[in-house]
Amino acid sequence: MPIISTLRPPAVPLVTVDPYFSVWSNADRLTDDFTRHWTGQRQAMTGLLRIDGTVWRFAGKVQANANRYYTEPPAMEQTGLTVSPLSTVYTFEAGGVALTVRFTTPLLLEDLDILSRPASYVSFEAKSTDGRGHETALYFDVTGEWCVDHPTQAVTGKQTAEGGLEVLRLSHERQEYLNRSGDDHRIDWGHFYLAAETSERLTAFIGSAEMRKAFVRGESLRPYGDPETPRSVGEAQPAMAFVHEFGEVADVPAGTKFVLAYDDVYAIEYFGARLEAYWKRGGLTVPALLASAFAEHGALSARCDAFDARLLADAEAAGGEKYADLLALSYRQAIAAHKLVTDNDGGLLFLSKECYSNGCMATVDVSYPSVPLFLLYNSSLVEAMIRPILCYAQSDAWPFDFAPHDIGQYPLGNGQVYSDNALEGQMPVEECGNMLTMAAAYCLAGGSPEYILGHMPLWTQWAGYLIEHGLDPANQLCTDDFAGHLARNANLSVKAVMGVASFALLKGIEGDAEAKASYLRTAKAMADQWRALADDGDHTKLAFGQDGTWSLKYNLIWDVLFGTDLFGADTFRKETAWYLSRRNRYGTPLDSRASYTKSDWVVWSASFAEDREDFIALVEPVWTMLNESPDRVPFSDWTDTLTARQLNFQHRSVVGGIFMKLLKDKGLLLGGAVPQGQETAG
Repeated sequence: MPIISTLRPPAVPLVTVDPYFSVWSNADRLTDDFTRHWTGQRQAMTGLLRIDGTVWRFAGKVQANANRYYTEPPAMEQTGLTVSPLSTVYTFEAGGVALTVRFTTPLLLEDLDILSRPASYVSFEAKSTDGRGHETALYFDVTGEWCVDHPTQAVTGKQTAEGGLEVLRLSHERQEYLNRSGDDHRIDWGHFYLAAETSERLTAFIGSAEMRKAFVRGESLRPYGDPETPRSVGEAQPAMAFVHEFGEVADVPAGTKFVLAYDDVYAIEYFGARLEAYWKRGGLTVPALLASAFAEHGALSARCDAFDARLLADAEAAGGEKYADLLALSYRQAIAAHKLVTDNDGGLLFLSKECYSNGCMATVDVSYPSVPLFLLYNSSLVEAMIRPILCYAQSDAWPFDFAPHDIGQYPLGNGQVYSDNALEGQMPVEECGNMLTMAAAYCLAGGSPEYILGHMPLWTQWAGYLIEHGLDPANQLCTDDFAGHLARNANLSVKAVMGVASFALLKGIEGDAEAKASYLRTAKAMADQWRALADDGDHTKLAFGQDGTWSLKYNLIWDVLFGTDLFGADTFRKETAWYLSRRNRYGTPLDSRASYTKSDWVVWSASFAEDREDFIALVEPVWTMLNESPDRVPFSDWTDTLTARQLNFQHRSVVGGIFMKLLKDKGLLLGGAVPQGQETAG
């Protein structure tokens, strides 16, 4: 199975469930640093292995207090790291024993019950490497840092044994659900669990992280006398720990597994209503969830392995081994930047957090770049991105005749917060084009169209807005808002054209062939005007009237995906040749104004190349950026093409857009349009 082996990920996904329950290793070796929440704040796990009386580290460190010196046990040699879409596997060796540590979050998009389940596996397998037996014991802990926003907060603990499981729990002492919104912050409500199957070989503890030192010294671990007493995370260092005695490890592997889980109790506030996570909708409890997680581990592991093999084989065929690496690193991040819930009417909501941007929720121009992944594997999740925006747009709370940008700041979705709703801070052409394109793509990918077609007045209004205002856009923001306002934005104009074409496709799905033909003719006329306005010889302009400028025209890819043939093959060939000529070591810049780029837009622009080798040539610099960037953060989509430095964004769902070439090659969206000249009305 093709998996990351030569790529050095800037950060390695370990536990990846949702924006609050997402922990990574930001180091080359799992022993180099403590693990961290995607925001960079420490959420530690520590792993130790005692082999014939000598203790070795395989994860994190023993000393919890960075202000105190401690002679750390030696680190096991990390002999391997592989990252597939659903799992991360480390291998270690020391003292005649090989240890395999596997982190799996079964984010199987076709199974929403499993996808929503806030349970992630860490499994261990030890065996002898020298043909001799070795007495071996495993220590593993996670800290109270996982369930607080800041280490000055205090947690309480609880330990239970029921249903054949040992279950440890830590919780912030003050349970104030959904108490605030923001970007750079962590959850401090709900309950964090560490669970294992009951065994004579297993001992469970809730106590200070000083328990690690007792394990190193070969002493008995001392848990708290009363775990329910609140203790400061920073000062007392409360932790949940398991010790598993493997006994004598020989050639036959010995293994065990634990489950990390998080019950947020209430997940989202949605226009005043507190919503629970999707997995709870049928009354499922945490004990039942944990029991199912253990009972289904073997079957889920097999399903995850099979999915990984299929996806990565497809990726390698589409764009080579390095493209497969990009998809492996993108998959869990793209999903874990969302929360899956249902509204009070049972409608599915897949709500993104705009991570390390502004924390906005359900942002339209964040959903838009992410949808290739979800169109490929479960298009109902695209409808679930569209639903909250339509709900908000048709309410009296939305004052404009164009589409909204967001519905709030995660996890509070009570109305748009971007730019304080000031008109000059909106993205009218951007969001209308995004919404129409996503709606058409969802329907063409096999989604049930009833909900979409039930909002035809809004789609008609937004298509009309694009016809009136989209071809030559006024001075306004687009999704690349970090670049500032820009008038006559040529790429934004493409989005308007494709938005009108998308509406034509929706009219066709509705059964109105005459309207479909009419709107396609309008889109074609707009595209013809665009070609004249954007022409700058051997490439197209950044903005109409600005000779000698250029930009990635990533929005053109929908003309290929839909088979609408509005812009002409010569446009795509000319643009591809220009992007190849503009490449830097770490990618092709977004446009002629600066050296930075967006990885998702690079892949979209590369995907309309006719030659697979041209696609590879444009995308491999993104792989190089990830491999060489000094910024050890989850996949950043906004980086500099000269230095590989992160500009800001990280852990964003937009890396779902890296799947664009795979979506194109599958041809899922073709068939909605008839080539120009073959349309008939009536």
